[in-house]
Amino acid sequence: MFPWKEIAPMIVQQMLNILFSPFFLVVIGLISLQFTRLNRLKEKMFNIKGEPIWQQVIQATGLGFAGGLAGSFIMVVMGVSLNNIGIGYLWLLALALMFINPRYLCFSYAGGIISLSYLLFGFPQVEVPQLMGLVAVLHLVESLLIFSSGHLGALPVYAASGHGPVVGAFNLQRFWPIPIIVMLVQPIPPGLEITDLISMPDWWPLIRSRYLGPDNDVVYTLLPVVAALGYGDLALTASPEDKSRWSASRLLLYSFILLALAALASRQDWAMWLAALFGPLGHEYLILKGQQKEMEGKPLYLPPPKGAMILDVLVGSPAAGMGLKSGDIIWSINHYPINSKWDLAQVLALEDPYLTVDYVRNGIMQRAQGPRPADRSFGVVLVPEPGDAPLVDFRAPSPLKRWWEKRRSGR
Repeated sequence: MFPWKEIAPMIVQQMLNILFSPFFLVVIGLISLQFTRLNRLKEKMFNIKGEPIWQQVIQATGLGFAGGLAGSFIMVVMGVSLNNIGIGYLWLLALALMFINPRYLCFSYAGGIISLSYLLFGFPQVEVPQLMGLVAVLHLVESLLIFSSGHLGALPVYAASGHGPVVGAFNLQRFWPIPIIVMLVQPIPPGLEITDLISMPDWWPLIRSRYLGPDNDVVYTLLPVVAALGYGDLALTASPEDKSRWSASRLLLYSFILLALAALASRQDWAMWLAALFGPLGHEYLILKGQQKEMEGKPLYLPPPKGAMILDVLVGSPAAGMGLKSGDIIWSINHYPINSKWDLAQVLALEDPYLTVDYVRNGIMQRAQGPRPADRSFGVVLVPEPGDAPLVDFRAPSPLKRWWEKRRSGR
């Protein structure tokens, strides 16, 4: 039986200690800067303010702690250790791949390439099962965080797609500080007796290390580390919540498959090839499939034949107080037809003390009432109209390609 009673308090205590470490506070500071950047971008594009930074940071930290706790238990149960996984090579290669495409800043690509390099050339010396096991656990934690909060703070944008006209969309970007417990394995020198050790079951670890001798004469130690996870996506054909959960469910399946392959690879050498190949190729398939879904699917946020569709509603705004939501079609306000941003601005400029909004939701006409906003800010972002410029382009080239094009053009 797995010794949960002994190990669980150790994991929780180690994670609580991380919360007060200077490095964890630095990571929170960096994430705060990202949320600040997104809020400024939202205000610049649509003149509306996002949620308070402190609220977003507290939320992300709480979710990150929960995700790190889940990941720590999985790390320990699987027996994933940091020994001989080439962590330095992993970071260097991931950063290099970022210049080809920012989404390649991911351990699935770097880990797969390093593993294949070892299998083909014997360099660098890494334990493929442990390396790909680490990649699997990190993506498993990421999938849980995306499912629970990937849709929060979605940034409304006007996007260029493969359908011709500019469409409404949401840029999904979330960041989480992750305190997580990893393990180090060390051989026990002959003749040395160590007390206060926790005895593990015979089936453990599921991902075996080459450090394990015939008598398993090694000791595992828990090591607290700080990580940060990020999620970026674009929702054109679905709501932010539906898109993030669609992505999370497939990423979770990918993580389980990769984790199983890593466990198999620790016992069967031929399975190391499967883990090394599935890591990057499976991840790339998920990305391309998601992009194909957005590019070839029917955009959700397009101008209707009549009325004005809401792309986003500002939290705490008069529109939110009336119960208006993304996807609603404003039919009229105070019996004045609304078919464009200009129509909306004209009605809000009137001195009527109250607003009566007729709108369509799911094909049903509804009515909402509320006081006219004193500053004329109703708190809605409408879908793009003909002539609006895109703010996001799926077809944007990579940083390396942009640099090459500038070099060729002599600029």
